[in-house]
Amino acid sequence: MTTLLCSEAVSAREDPQPCREQDFGKFEVVARDGAARLGRLHTRHGVLDTPMLLPVVNPNIRTIEPREMWEKYHVDALITNSYVAWKHEKLREPALADGIHALLDFPSVIVTDSGTFQSYVYGDVEVGVEEIIEFQRDIGVDIGTMLDVFGRPDMSREELENAVAETAARAEDSLVAAGENLLLNGPVQGGLHDDLRAQAGELMGAARGEFRGFAVHPIGGIVPLMEKQRYRELFEILLAARSTIPPDRPVHLFGCGHPLLFPMAIALGADLFDSAAYALFARDDRLLSPHGTVKLAEITEWPVHSITLFPHTPAQVRAMDKDERSVLLAHHNLEITQAELARCREAVRNGTIWRLAEQRSHCSAQLRDAFLWLLGQMVDPDEGPVGQTVLRHIASTNPIRGNSEVFGEEIDSRPHILHLNALLAMRWRRPGSWWNGEDGSAKRVVLLVGAAPPWRDSALGDAISALAEEAASIILISTPLGPVPFTLEDVSPWCHIDGPDDLWELVLTEVEMDAWIEDLGLAGIPMEVHVCESSSDETEGGAERDVIRSWIDRCAVVDKLSLLCGIEPAAACELTEGMSSRRSRTDRMVNVFVDDEHLFSPRLTDGALSLTLAGARRLHALNPGTPTCFTEEIPVEDRDHPGIPRILLLEDAIPFVGQGRNVMHGYILGADPHVIIGQPCLIVDESGELVAHGIANASADDMAFFNKGIAVKVRDGARRD
Repeated sequence: MTTLLCSEAVSAREDPQPCREQDFGKFEVVARDGAARLGRLHTRHGVLDTPMLLPVVNPNIRTIEPREMWEKYHVDALITNSYVAWKHEKLREPALADGIHALLDFPSVIVTDSGTFQSYVYGDVEVGVEEIIEFQRDIGVDIGTMLDVFGRPDMSREELENAVAETAARAEDSLVAAGENLLLNGPVQGGLHDDLRAQAGELMGAARGEFRGFAVHPIGGIVPLMEKQRYRELFEILLAARSTIPPDRPVHLFGCGHPLLFPMAIALGADLFDSAAYALFARDDRLLSPHGTVKLAEITEWPVHSITLFPHTPAQVRAMDKDERSVLLAHHNLEITQAELARCREAVRNGTIWRLAEQRSHCSAQLRDAFLWLLGQMVDPDEGPVGQTVLRHIASTNPIRGNSEVFGEEIDSRPHILHLNALLAMRWRRPGSWWNGEDGSAKRVVLLVGAAPPWRDSALGDAISALAEEAASIILISTPLGPVPFTLEDVSPWCHIDGPDDLWELVLTEVEMDAWIEDLGLAGIPMEVHVCESSSDETEGGAERDVIRSWIDRCAVVDKLSLLCGIEPAAACELTEGMSSRRSRTDRMVNVFVDDEHLFSPRLTDGALSLTLAGARRLHALNPGTPTCFTEEIPVEDRDHPGIPRILLLEDAIPFVGQGRNVMHGYILGADPHVIIGQPCLIVDESGELVAHGIANASADDMAFFNKGIAVKVRDGARRD
């Protein structure tokens, strides 16, 4: 029996299949974590999954053969320079005769640059705007690039304004020249000026040809920043450009390809990268790693491992012939690059991409500076394009998480926690009445400290005792993120923070506590701090205990309806009058009934609410009507509780969605702007009647632009026969 080495065991991949004709050029998002997203761009040579790197392949110097990239490293797309191929007859003639895929022997997606970067390096190019587009079209490129005007960071504002204007002026002609089968990159220039980047994004996003607009928007002119590790300005440019780039188009960081930058760039909304770093660094005897760059001359053992390097020692590699060594290190660099992108994609799937970016920020002083600047923007956004993108980023993040939250010094600034805390401050209200039937103001706030979750086991008895002692008490539980109402004790991430055992004994400073209490609207009410001692909810007087427990349960449902569904607390109280519940064997509330009708189910994984169809009908009655159509101006929402979000469905989709099928992008006429990804929403027809209910899979902005993918995961249709 023969044992195969890993490199020998790699079997040939099947060539990709063209996308469906009706999907050509469309981009869909299949998973997301805030601005980070896993997408699929549909092309003639297969579906391009993002985020991903396009390795730069010089058609004259192939350090790694494109076919090997496809088969061994699962590189699904690469980028080469159409200007180089156009300029050299030995490349131009076979490319025109047989196509670029045959020339490079690569079966999947090929992207080409236009010569703009050559103009940056050498000062000028000899090809015309439409001429280079036609060449890319004729050699069968999947995604070409228009000849834009490179905007260097050191240019004057006037020069950069001219670069933006000239690039936009060339856009329509470029799109027309591209024809029906060539997708096109529409680069966004503007130097270091946020307003110019936003203006360029708007101009390029609006440009259209006979068949379509741009398929992808690269952020151009950033290589000089990366060469000098000016990462803060790099991310500021990305945020400014994203403020106006249509959300249904991938964003490409042109020339960015170091694994160290992937997590933060992806967390901020970058979808595509390209670089020749895998080969260039190898020629300079440098290794790429997720934590930075390693010089071969300075190491005795490998600080980062790969299958490529595993059979060798650094000394053995240094002793190799330079060409052999360059090829070996290039293979390592590409392998590490692909592995880090896979790690980033998995982090998007499980909601930890920001945490990964946080970890990587400690690997470089320049990256750390950029990350700290981003934290400042998250807490106090600028008023310009950057701030607009940051606010949209926070609002588009699902605030509820089913997995544990790793404690760290920057935990308060993570986008989903900022979103959750903002909803708490904006939507939570003190009870309107007390468990003993009395009305009136709260007489005290009781802060329970020293208990670790699950609080229904460690602190429920203390909460019930405090309420038995004084009914008009507001019970808060201390968490490492700040005090939260005890009624929200099972909501994650508040109750799922991963840290040392003494983490739950931490108490905020007086200044921090005062700020939290003010945000909750409880300033001026006397506060008592109670150290939890009991481990159960047993108190004297079983009947009274049951009444208090039922009151807490009802308050929990009211608070979650207010926090996550935007329901007015008074309306939620009226809706839950006479509520009863069914509990699990672990004493968790699992079903909520009103008038013997099952309306809601608290989600055991994260503490949020799931609606039944009956519950959706009740909430629909509280917020009838339709949302504003996308074609009309969206009114500014000035209510803290605007009602459960509604999605306005195109008539053609009603028979399918009404039977329980998912709502697909392209069939939505309008959506309430306060849709929260991952939380309940209603689907209505143009008369305002309920069609279905489900969980939002996209923001209202996304729903206005996308025409491919799932917009709402429907839980139940309201038009079943």
